[in-house]
Amino acid sequence: MTVNATSTPGPARRWRRPHWLAFAAALLAWIGMLVVLYPEASSWFSQYNQSALIESYDEQLEDDGLDPTAAELLAEARSYNEALNAGALLEENERLPTGDGSSSDGSLEYERMLRTPRSDLMARLRIPDIDVDLPVYHGTSDDTLDRGVGHLEGTSLPVGGEGTHSVLTAHRGLAHATMFTNLDRVETGDVFSIEVLGEVLSYRVVRTVVVEPDESEALRPVVGQDLVTLVTCTPLGINTQRILVTGERILPTPESEIDAMGAKPDLPRFSWWAVIAVCGTLLVIGYLYIAGLPPRRRQEKPAEQARP
Repeated sequence: MTVNATSTPGPARRWRRPHWLAFAAALLAWIGMLVVLYPEASSWFSQYNQSALIESYDEQLEDDGLDPTAAELLAEARSYNEALNAGALLEENERLPTGDGSSSDGSLEYERMLRTPRSDLMARLRIPDIDVDLPVYHGTSDDTLDRGVGHLEGTSLPVGGEGTHSVLTAHRGLAHATMFTNLDRVETGDVFSIEVLGEVLSYRVVRTVVVEPDESEALRPVVGQDLVTLVTCTPLGINTQRILVTGERILPTPESEIDAMGAKPDLPRFSWWAVIAVCGTLLVIGYLYIAGLPPRRRQEKPAEQARP
């Protein structure tokens, strides 16, 4: 009778530094993951900062100690609009429109309009259908458009009123922020709102148009209408055309918009990019650990012959 060979555990496997090729593969995979996640992560932090500014702005408006008061600032802004021969022109091969308005009252300085003592925000723009909740600033300089939405000087201030036409613009397709990236998804009938100094103005989209590089477009007030036009560039990464989304004021303001006024921004949403980054990093670490373990070996005892 024979006894089958049996296996015994080999010596304990000790982790050793993996071959440099394993390190190189792990590093490339990790860097690739970070590159893919960067736009979403950067956009998340950008929206977080913008939402913090909006929240601070709204809290300031609740302070009864504003001097001048919100009502006085709004009245001054409406006087500015009345004195303004408002208008804008989107010229051929130009990325942004040019303000084409002039004021008959030099004492009403543009940079002073709608500005509270502790904030340089002009207003808050919300477009729920494309998850936009952004601060609005004076002017359309590069620095301004890196931070949020810019109001085009020379057009009506966004405080509403018949015969006004305000133009707001923002970047699209930035690697570090979403801004107006999804403005092309806005359709006729969608609603957006502007919150300014404790008031909310709601607008229903009545016109969306893409302007070709060799075309010009005039954005001027229309008698009896309260209009706001949102402007950005398209296609993504090329930016030769311009998207114009024009909304007309909804009166009376919907109750749902009034109830939502001043609410804390719900953007950015859950940071799934962080979960993916953590899981991906753990996988890379796990791969390096396994790569540093020697292969398992089996040791067998010699077969023993049993005595009859």
